[in-house]
Amino acid sequence: MDVWRFEAIGTVWEIETARPLTAGEREAIGETVEDFDHIWSRFRDDSLVTALAAEPQEVPTPPDAVAMLDLYRALSDATGGAVQPLVGDSLVARGYDAGYSLQDHGARPAPRDWTELLAWDDGALELFAPALVDVGAIGKGRLVDVVHDLLGALGHVEHLVDAGGDLRRRGGPVRVGLEHPFDATRAIGVAVVTDAALCGSAVNRRAWPGLHGGLHHVLDARTGEPVRTIAATWAIAGEAMLADAAATALFFDGGAEFAAQFGVEWVRMTTAGVVEWSAGSRMEVFA
Repeated sequence: MDVWRFEAIGTVWEIETARPLTAGEREAIGETVEDFDHIWSRFRDDSLVTALAAEPQEVPTPPDAVAMLDLYRALSDATGGAVQPLVGDSLVARGYDAGYSLQDHGARPAPRDWTELLAWDDGALELFAPALVDVGAIGKGRLVDVVHDLLGALGHVEHLVDAGGDLRRRGGPVRVGLEHPFDATRAIGVAVVTDAALCGSAVNRRAWPGLHGGLHHVLDARTGEPVRTIAATWAIAGEAMLADAAATALFFDGGAEFAAQFGVEWVRMTTAGVVEWSAGSRMEVFA
């Protein structure tokens, strides 16, 4: 397999293909990633979501908006509002801002009525009040799917797209270790991924000190506080966006029900070190 590594959207990508990507194919992938980032990144001052936060308005519906926001509605319903896309200002308040200041200014709950502040359909996307959209719960998974589909359209029958550990495989099985959230040199298990996607999330990956204890990127949108009970999650689904969504939902009450609703298999570890998994999960967990 040929491997192409590059950095984009704040992480390292690896794309494995049976035949080497041509220069034109690499350019097409790069443009696809850049276009997505230019719309959805809250870390860019020239992105659409940054512009909407500064001046709420109606704009033509961007690609991916309906698919992602429809899934966010399901996530919000399943978790009682803990996961939703107007959590951007909550993350900024805790220091996870565009400049990565990591300066904690205290908890800021996200708007509970987010579906009244943000409207979308196939024609238009509209924000009715100042708010910062953050699609971090599912956005990277969605982009992995977009790149995966592009590779298929370019004739790459067998490939692997890996964006910082969120991956989608087309072809035969690949084994992926489930990294221990408290010791990166260890794995708590192994997942075998065949024609599917695997996404994970952990509280140790994006973490920093706070005013009242350690902070990380998984916030409860209802309170603006970081999750304290779950340390890491992994989910396997047919698409990376769905696996990404389930991996986020599993930090909260209702996450297991969300996964069951969409046929997602999962493993998670609590901050007490207890490992849990879904009924019928094929991921191997070490004793």
